[in-house]
Amino acid sequence: MTTPFTTTQTGTPVTSDQYSLTVGPDGPTVLHDRYLVEKLASFNRERVPERNPHAKGGGAFGEFEVTEDVSRYTSAAVFQPGAKAETVLRFSSVAGEQGSPDTWRDVRGFALRFYTTEGNLDVVGNNTPVFFLRDAMKFPDFIHSQKRLGASGLRDADMQWDFWTLSPESAHQVTYLMGDRGLSKSWRHLNGYGSHTYQWINAAGERFWVQYHFISQQGVEHMSPADAERIAGEDADYYRRDLYEAIERGEHPSWDVKVQVMPYEDAKTYRFNPFDMTKVWPHADYPLIKVGTFTLNRNPRNFFAEIEQAAFSPGNQVPGTDISPDKMLMARVFAYNDAHRHRIGANFNQLPVNQPHAAPVSNYMHQGPMAYHFNGPEHPVYTPNSFGGPAADPALASEGSWETDGELLRSAYTLHSEDDDFGQAGTLYREVFDDAARARFLETLTGQGRAITIAEIRERFFQYWTNVDAELGAKLRTEVAAA
Repeated sequence: MTTPFTTTQTGTPVTSDQYSLTVGPDGPTVLHDRYLVEKLASFNRERVPERNPHAKGGGAFGEFEVTEDVSRYTSAAVFQPGAKAETVLRFSSVAGEQGSPDTWRDVRGFALRFYTTEGNLDVVGNNTPVFFLRDAMKFPDFIHSQKRLGASGLRDADMQWDFWTLSPESAHQVTYLMGDRGLSKSWRHLNGYGSHTYQWINAAGERFWVQYHFISQQGVEHMSPADAERIAGEDADYYRRDLYEAIERGEHPSWDVKVQVMPYEDAKTYRFNPFDMTKVWPHADYPLIKVGTFTLNRNPRNFFAEIEQAAFSPGNQVPGTDISPDKMLMARVFAYNDAHRHRIGANFNQLPVNQPHAAPVSNYMHQGPMAYHFNGPEHPVYTPNSFGGPAADPALASEGSWETDGELLRSAYTLHSEDDDFGQAGTLYREVFDDAARARFLETLTGQGRAITIAEIRERFFQYWTNVDAELGAKLRTEVAAA
């Protein structure tokens, strides 16, 4: 029997399904939020062995080269003028399983690793600059709503739109998803985004907030819904095949690496909460600054070993970079590596694709299942020790930081002057989409609305899009009713 209230797996009532426990509304997420840890850890173990989510994907290796000078913002060696680094990039779909068609409408994952001389730096994002949620407490529920019903094993429009319309913060991302970016022409023809706000620290210790943009030199192109449906039936691996064969032909795709940089103090009074990943920073306020370019020029030698076992994490930062008080990001720092330990094993970082390729590894972690590397007998297994073992050196490291002072509570972010859930989605629809894109968008939403079978959810669907744009909502209601 289910209770009318949420409990932990041991039956204890929980305080919130919506908010993580943080120090003040904008402070760090605390590890002793037992329900958040239980919920994320349980979610990470739902699928064996494929990823949950981002199961279906592909990727390749390449090289990044810095072409500009951004040293005033970061001391990271990988971003210094003239620096080069090996990269690996994995593209993916969010909702589909391993065998799902590449061309289903979906957000596309964009996970990029730089093998730097100071360790691996991972930027794990999507082909959109925003996300559906702003608090990781709701992330397992979101993915469940996009997967399959427990009874029938089928995907379900009622379930998807029930979640979205009850989660108004999703509107900006869903506008992207239902627009042209939901059906990319190929992985080569999409932009990537870090999506989160990260932190850069320069050699003087000055801090900046940054967002990563990876701009496709091939251009951003989409395919029609009819082509996507046709290709889904003809070639479920269309994107994977396209990337592999292009690289084999010598057509090496490239992306410009750019960042938006926000001075540290600006975040406190900026009109949008800069750590809310359902929002963008308008380029008029913080223009793109080019850093360099990376090119994919080598296919994997073994897909399973080098792509399927590639284990990315936004927690993989290097001196001169770090995370921010983005609640989704703070939770992902825990959840990603926890998922890898479940899916691949405790020593997943010893696999060749996950090892640092340009930096040494020296620590006191040892043993565990499938340990491949090990320290010699002269290496002590504990610290502090009297035998010359490695010791932490704060002069070599750099850690990001921010100020916070508040009681432990479960709360939404502090609202800034122009924060709301539908405003940026409406701007995207009215000012970024052209007339043709708006027409395609209305056609897509009409199909979505007709697939909803529960009247209450359909009515919320109409209101959701009316909140984005009143004229769009009225047109949508008319079109769906015309069926």
